[in-house]
Amino acid sequence: MTAAAAPRRSNAVLAAFSGPCLPLAAFGVALPVTLPEFYATYVGLELGVVAAVFMAVRLIDIVFDPFLGWGMDRTRTRFGRYRPWMALSTPMLMLAAFMMFVVVQPGAPPAYLFGWLLFLYLGFSIGTLGQLGWAAVLAPQYDQRSRVYGWWQVFNIIGVVLILVLPTIVVKTGIGDYADGVRIMGWGIIIALPVTIGLAMVAVPEPVTRGDAPHGSLGAYLALLKKPVVRKLLISDLLLGVAPGITGSLLFFFFGQIRGYDHTEAGLFMLVYFIAGLCGAPFWAWFATRVGKDRGLAVASLVSAVLYVGATLVPGGNFALTAVVMFIAGLPYAAGLFLTRAMMADAGDQERFETGIDRTGLMLSILSATTKIGHVVALVPYLILQWVGFRAVPGPDANSPMALLTLQILFILVPGVLLVLAGWALKAYPLTAARHNEIRQALDARDAEAQA
Repeated sequence: MTAAAAPRRSNAVLAAFSGPCLPLAAFGVALPVTLPEFYATYVGLELGVVAAVFMAVRLIDIVFDPFLGWGMDRTRTRFGRYRPWMALSTPMLMLAAFMMFVVVQPGAPPAYLFGWLLFLYLGFSIGTLGQLGWAAVLAPQYDQRSRVYGWWQVFNIIGVVLILVLPTIVVKTGIGDYADGVRIMGWGIIIALPVTIGLAMVAVPEPVTRGDAPHGSLGAYLALLKKPVVRKLLISDLLLGVAPGITGSLLFFFFGQIRGYDHTEAGLFMLVYFIAGLCGAPFWAWFATRVGKDRGLAVASLVSAVLYVGATLVPGGNFALTAVVMFIAGLPYAAGLFLTRAMMADAGDQERFETGIDRTGLMLSILSATTKIGHVVALVPYLILQWVGFRAVPGPDANSPMALLTLQILFILVPGVLLVLAGWALKAYPLTAARHNEIRQALDARDAEAQA
């Protein structure tokens, strides 16, 4: 079967495949945004302790990813290569959500946060890497792969929106306070995990990709990092991970202490931002098919930088105006996440073409590792703010002018610069659409010959 003749997956199949993104994305936004702030305010841990724990766990979790990717590449079962891993992640994430969101109480020690956060990250890595690898084999064509990862990203954003709106609904309807909203967030994740992953297992096929068993040597791992395609993509993804990570970790502090909005209003700004990403995702998927994924991602990064800085400079006191500019700033948000994943899957095809070895899982795990490094670096502002004497309490009067100026520089200027650099890193990206189509034709011919 040639790339041109490969089946075009129906919207129903892609929707079922993307369903697990709903609970996984809830974790994705809770880990860098909700949980650090929740454990610093409700549980009562010091801001520096929370930052140190999250950074330490992130660094440990990064080590897991290459081993998980290597294990997925070597997995051969009648249920597929990636689906068994997703099944494994389900009970792990359900238990982690219960312990991290639902039963934790004020006064819990740092060891509690460290242990369960590490367990959560392990399950999260297994689930997300399994789904990304599954996406890579679901549609091998250059443009169709953009479509698959576009669906993946749309459902990610839907999951983010749904989980962000829960605490706000709880507070506004009088059901409970913010802590109750976080607990309900946890219950939502626990219920959604088995439902969505089970549906995907039943409704979505997992095609078999041919290729020799991967070598697990350090040299093979480092050789991937030396390839221009992989290196450029990892640098761009690292920068794209740091920028929104800083935004998410400081959003409540910035809008609360600089712009004068309360916690619920700041959460609504974040919600509007992600809804805009949902609205903009189809355009960026379409745009990438017209100009190429690398150029599409570079343009999206530069546009995002301009719109983000412009939105954050709008003065406080006008909720409607701020909501509008945050919506506009969020329109390019989705492009970075789904295009980098689709581009790394393309790079996996190139690697299999050149070496005969399928390292898709390992390569996606490397990409996942750079994203996590970005999230670790995004917590550095917590340490900087503590160093300048910033206090995580409501109202601007609790902090010095220097502390508030530092917060503004970290929230406005730093992400804008990083987004520009992410686009610049993709200059002269070598794996174009034409080159990938040549590789796919050669791979399909090779696979057909081996099967015959």
